Amino acid sequence: MTMTSDALLALRQVVKSKSPITYLSNNEPTSMLLNATHLSLGSVSLPKSTPTRYSKPGVPNAASPSDFYTLEAIYLAWLLRDAPGAEYMKQARENGLTVGFVSVTERKNVVDWLEGKVADSDRIKPLDTDSTTPPGTPSRPSPAAHASSSTPKRAARPNTTDLESPSKRRYVPDSHDLEVVKRIQVDEVELRDRNTVLRGVKPNNFSALLSSYSEKLKKSRETKPGAVSVPTPSTGPPMQARKARNMFPIIMISSSPTALITMYNVKRFLQESVFEASASARERAASAGNPRAEDVIHIDRRRTPPTVSGTASAPPSSGAIQRYFVVDSTDALQKFGADAWERVVCVMTTGQVWQFRPYKWSDPRTLFHHVKGIYVTWSNDPPNPKIKDWNVTELKIDPHRRHIDKSVVAHFWKIIDDWTSANKPWLLKS
Repeated sequence: MTMTSDALLALRQVVKSKSPITYLSNNEPTSMLLNATHLSLGSVSLPKSTPTRYSKPGVPNAASPSDFYTLEAIYLAWLLRDAPGAEYMKQARENGLTVGFVSVTERKNVVDWLEGKVADSDRIKPLDTDSTTPPGTPSRPSPAAHASSSTPKRAARPNTTDLESPSKRRYVPDSHDLEVVKRIQVDEVELRDRNTVLRGVKPNNFSALLSSYSEKLKKSRETKPGAVSVPTPSTGPPMQARKARNMFPIIMISSSPTALITMYNVKRFLQESVFEASASARERAASAGNPRAEDVIHIDRRRTPPTVSGTASAPPSSGAIQRYFVVDSTDALQKFGADAWERVVCVMTTGQVWQFRPYKWSDPRTLFHHVKGIYVTWSNDPPNPKIKDWNVTELKIDPHRRHIDKSVVAHFWKIIDDWTSANKPWLLKS
């Protein structure tokens, strides 16, 4: 048997010479080992199911082809030589080797022999010498045996010994052992580590998802009520102003007079990052000739473009101006049209259920799955058990230290930006 005709030696020669190994299916190249029927090892093409001379563990007298690893199993052990144990077994199963693959503990020995680090292995059956005698033909007696034919018993004894030698016997597995092995394989648990626990069973190719999502996002921007449309000759200035206004997000606050954030102090708090008590802001507005608060307030803020790491490192003057509208009642919200709830991104609450009765979703558990919930409270107040399952984020305002208002407001806008980008991105300016 020549070196090129032996699958094990052919694979070793290709590995040591670092020659490319290609997969063939019906004499056509293929990129997946699972679909391949042959392995092209240099100038030799062999079926991947070809038995090699590398015997499996626990088979002391290997004779049957099933007692040896296939060419595919040996090649996979070398191909995945650097993969973790759990990943190696998963890849082997995905390539069709549910059984018969080289074990994790045996893989290093196989790789060392293929790469020439080990000259020989006791698990590799020696090559048969070149012979034209068909397999299974009894060996012919040598001339020395004919010369000693006068003692037939002595001449026949060596042949009997060869035939009855343990190396000539075929191993017959015990039926009970086979049943035990089957039960073990049924209860086998695939090992996992931190590198494989989050991986799926298919290659992580999200190009189709990205393309489909891009199309949907493009259509939503064109068809959503907040999208900017090309004005037609029949569109007058009032309609254009309404469409431009419909683009802006809406924040709803509580109309309770005891709320920390009211229509009197919300603009200064969210736009200037300064908290002023509602009573003081009301007195200041009354002294300026405005005894009643407006029912709709607009807030302009400059959105800082995020960096790759998610932090805002650009100067504050580099972002786009984003306008928000603030209302405290459904009557004011109706001024934005019948679909105004699609533009509501945040509802500030004091923890009182009556606030939500006129809303589109009167149950707070349902409401805060459609909009972002913010529970405004003093930093020294105890936790409110009513909001435990409301899916809201607490915004704590310090009663005395006004120098930290800026960080509180920045935290609020970060929450709103993140939620809006994930749920209603068409409302944000790019």
